[in-house]
Amino acid sequence: MLNFSFHNPTKIHFGVGQIEAIKKEIPADAKVLVIYGGGSIKKNGIFDQVAAALAEHQWFEFSGIEPNPTYDTVVKALAVIKKHQVDYLLAVGGGSVIDGSKFISAAALFEGEDPWDIIAKRARIKAALPLGVVLTLPATGSETNAGAVITRNGHKLPFASKLVRPAFAVLDPSVTLTLSDRQVSNGVVDAFVHTIEQYLTYDVNAKVQDRFAEGLLQTLIEDGPKALAEDTREDLDIRGNLMWSATMALNGLIGSGVPQDWTTHMIGHELTGSYNIDHARTLSILLPSVLRNRRVAKREKLLQYAERVWHILDGDDESRIDQAIENTVQFFKEMQVPTSLKEVELDARHIDDILAKLKQHGMVALGEKRDVTLDVSREILEAAL
Repeated sequence: MLNFSFHNPTKIHFGVGQIEAIKKEIPADAKVLVIYGGGSIKKNGIFDQVAAALAEHQWFEFSGIEPNPTYDTVVKALAVIKKHQVDYLLAVGGGSVIDGSKFISAAALFEGEDPWDIIAKRARIKAALPLGVVLTLPATGSETNAGAVITRNGHKLPFASKLVRPAFAVLDPSVTLTLSDRQVSNGVVDAFVHTIEQYLTYDVNAKVQDRFAEGLLQTLIEDGPKALAEDTREDLDIRGNLMWSATMALNGLIGSGVPQDWTTHMIGHELTGSYNIDHARTLSILLPSVLRNRRVAKREKLLQYAERVWHILDGDDESRIDQAIENTVQFFKEMQVPTSLKEVELDARHIDDILAKLKQHGMVALGEKRDVTLDVSREILEAAL
């Protein structure tokens, strides 16, 4: 196991009816900005629950955070913060709303001239407004981590700071019952690939992290399809296990002391930034191709994945690896997401543009051993056609 330091101070309130907990988490004298997306929370009752919990607080609204939040949208919140002297943020939504709120949190107290420097120049974040979360779409794990991704002019770029990690997060499984099948499937797939990126690399004898990761993968495989099935889609135990799995997949625990890959994510960001493909769907398209391409480097962990996650015991090593990858593809299909570029109307003509974006963003040495060059990325994309 590699050396590591792990600290996650985000307080979790899990369970039905826990939205009311925000009244005790946010200081009574705080001026709160409630940040959300397209307004669905006003139709499904979540907004009313938040409003009731904030009845004794002074609060304001900022809406319109889109999927894959854009700089041009989130930066508009700064004027609202300045006008009302807001000193606490509450993100009500999924990963996009939370990521956008993290940027707003940092940008509000940024001392430089241009907040975009936080991302473009990796300018130091010295202070940030406190942030709380009411999670409505489990997927990204952003509710308990320090990272975020913002898009500007087709460039989807990450930033991270411990100062933007949420102080608390409310995880109420019942709020996920109004999600569309597409949102549910995207969330499950995103959590699945988050786990894979931290697990399926090379062995460092990190038994605890491996067993945690394998448990998350098995839970997602078992309960993901049930959340789409007619007779089990409203089962709160299933929704709760999926919600908690998504949080645990990227709260820092399973990634501590182990090598991490993120090739699938980095190439996937370019597909989202350039062609507006759902983030999770870029992952389901790319991961099988990444695993096939990197099967030699990932051999030991692929065999472990085959045995422990898919219970594949028969056949020689190569056939077991083949079956594990094929099972992964079939799981994605069961979750109703694409597994090839042609399914999202991309073909070989688009590959050069994707590679140019990777080069522009410095993504020229990806993977756990930094040996996924642009040539290898080309191979991955060509095999995903």
